[in-house]
Amino acid sequence: MRTIITFLIVFGVLVIVHEFGHFFFAKRAGILVREFAIGMGPKIYAHMGKDGTTYTIRLLPIGGYVRMAGLEEEETNLTPGMPLSVELSPKGEVQRINVSKKIQLPNSVPMELIAADLVDDLTLKGYVHGDESQEVVYPVNHDATIIEETGTEVRIAPRDVQFQSAKLGSRILTNFAGPMNNFLLTIVLLIALAFIRGGVPVTNTNQIGTVQDNSPAEAAGIADGDRILSIDGEKISSWNDLTAIVTQNPDKKLTIEYSHNGNKETTTLTAKSVKSGNETIGQIGVTNAMKTGIIDKIASGFTGAFAMVTGLLSALGSLFTGFSLNKLGGPVMIYQLSSQAASQGVATVINLMAFLSMNLGIVNLLPIPAFDGGKIVLNFIEGIRGKPLDPEKEGMITMVGFAFIMVLMVLVTWNDIQRFFF
Repeated sequence: MRTIITFLIVFGVLVIVHEFGHFFFAKRAGILVREFAIGMGPKIYAHMGKDGTTYTIRLLPIGGYVRMAGLEEEETNLTPGMPLSVELSPKGEVQRINVSKKIQLPNSVPMELIAADLVDDLTLKGYVHGDESQEVVYPVNHDATIIEETGTEVRIAPRDVQFQSAKLGSRILTNFAGPMNNFLLTIVLLIALAFIRGGVPVTNTNQIGTVQDNSPAEAAGIADGDRILSIDGEKISSWNDLTAIVTQNPDKKLTIEYSHNGNKETTTLTAKSVKSGNETIGQIGVTNAMKTGIIDKIASGFTGAFAMVTGLLSALGSLFTGFSLNKLGGPVMIYQLSSQAASQGVATVINLMAFLSMNLGIVNLLPIPAFDGGKIVLNFIEGIRGKPLDPEKEGMITMVGFAFIMVLMVLVTWNDIQRFFF
C-alpha cells in the first residue's frame, strides 16, 4: 500500500505540474482548455469548472493531457440525421447539446440534426421531435457545452478560442510551458531536499561529515570531520573515490589512513555488508561533509538540476550509439523505483521525483511529432514560412509521431514487466 500511495503521489505531481504549465499559458493566450485530464483511458471522475474547463481523472495512470480547442479531433462528430437534445436559454439560445445516451436532460428539446456549425456561425439546424415539418434553426451560445457520447461535458470550441487563433509566440510558450514547469519543479524539489537534509553534500573533498554510532568507522576510531587519505594504499581525493572502494568491498578488511586534528593515523576496519536493490554493497558508516548556508542550499537546486541535465543528455546520446530497451523505462519502472524510494524515506522519494521531473521535461522536448518538442518545431516552421502547415499534413505528422510513441511505450512497458517480474 505504501508503494502504491508513493507511486500515485509521484505520478500525480509530475503530471499535474507538467499539464498545468500548458493549461496556465493556454488560458493566458485566450485558448479554451476544454479538458484537463489526469490519467488516460476511461473517465472515473469529471467536474466542469466555472472557467469552462472540464477536470477529469481517468483510470490508467500512464500520463495526462490538456485538451485545447482546435488541437484535437472532435470526440463527437455531429452528422446529419443524428438524434440529440438541446437545452435552451430564456432567449432561445442553445446552452447545452446532449448526444449521450447515458444522460437525460430535463426540459430539453429532442431533435434530429440537419446541420451544425459550432465554430463560425454558431447555429444548430434540425427537426424538432423528429417532425420534418418543424425545421428549426437555433443560435448557439458562444459558451455552450456539449455532452459527448461518453458522458463527458465540455465547452464547444468557437474559432476565436481555438489554439491556432492565438499569436505564434503564445503558442510556442504554451507548448514549452509543460517541460518548463518540470524543470522548475526539479529545482524546487532539490532545494527542499537540501533543507530537509540540513545542507548540501560536498563531494569534491576527502573530508567526511559525521560518523554514525556503532558503525565500523566509529569502532576504528575515525571521528567527525576527519579526512580519509587512502584505503588499502589507494589515494582518496574525493567522496566518490571513497565510496567507489568501500561499496565494492562488503565484508572485507580495509586499511585506512586518515588525518585527525592534523595528525596522520592508520586503522583497519571491515566494511559492513548492506543490500541495495539487487546488489550487496559495503558501508563503513560515514556521511558527506555538508555546506549548511542558506545560499548554498538554494544554489544546490540549480547546480543539481544542471548535473541532471548533463547526465540525462549523455544517456540520451548513448541511445543513438547503442539502442537498448533496457536504457528506457515506463510506468512499471516508475512503480519499481517508487517502491524502493518508499522504503528509504521522504528524502529519497523527493530525490526520485526531482529526477523523474527533469527526465519528463527533457524527453518531452525531443523533436518528435506529438511531443512538445515536435510541436515547437512545427511552430518555428510556421514562423519561417509565414503561414501554418496544411492541417491535414500536420495531422498526419502528429499521427505518425503518436503511433511511434504508442508502439515504443508498449515495448518499453513489456520489457519492464519482464525485467522486474520474471
